[in-house]
Amino acid sequence: MSDERPTPPSFDLLPEDWQTALFVVAHPDDIEYGSAAAVARWTGQGKKVVYCMVTSGEAGIDGLHPDECRSLREAEEIASAATVGVDEVLFLRLPDGILEYGVELRRVLAKVVREQKPDIALTINFRETFGGTSLNQADHIAVGKALLDAVRDAGNRWVFSEQLTDGLEPWGGVQAVWAGGSPQATHAVDVTDTFAAGVASLKEHRAYIEGLGWEGWDPEEFLDGILRGGGQGLGVTHAATFEVFPLGWG
Repeated sequence: MSDERPTPPSFDLLPEDWQTALFVVAHPDDIEYGSAAAVARWTGQGKKVVYCMVTSGEAGIDGLHPDECRSLREAEEIASAATVGVDEVLFLRLPDGILEYGVELRRVLAKVVREQKPDIALTINFRETFGGTSLNQADHIAVGKALLDAVRDAGNRWVFSEQLTDGLEPWGGVQAVWAGGSPQATHAVDVTDTFAAGVASLKEHRAYIEGLGWEGWDPEEFLDGILRGGGQGLGVTHAATFEVFPLGWG
């Protein structure tokens, strides 16, 4: 038997020559499973990052009615964002668990892109799996696919043109869409110095984590496992990985 170990993947460095980003995900806590540590690095550089939650995660705790869960999870996400330097969290309050990819979701996200005018748009993994046979969640897939379209829709004044009132203009300035934690990640960013901030951000989701009932689950240990894997491909201790979707021709 060969004692050779598999070669870890090699990642390119994510560019950091940008100033504003819009991070769009389906649920509170989606960003915190690795990507929040990268956000802490970027806000520490003086960059502006805005979070957008498409739902409020109100269907995420089995023992808590959605009407109670909604406000609790929104509050946890606001506190979580603050730990990594994000002071603006948008809640679109679409229904949790039953998001559908299509024109209406594209319309909603295109408006947010036009309002925020980001250089970079981010989401989390929206491939069918997290790698192997671990299936992704339908809301994640719908949001990621819709965001890819919405950033292009936002730049076309003849798409969702009813939005262009009261000074709102098309925005075609999104340079790329980055999907955190994708099994097809090609790029990474060193988060060794902001790993602790990422852990603190995840820990703010106390009610949700308790509701999952994962006895003995340790947020720090969990993130260490994820981000050390990325670090191996970048030659550092911890790194957050992203799949990059460039926009434009070529």
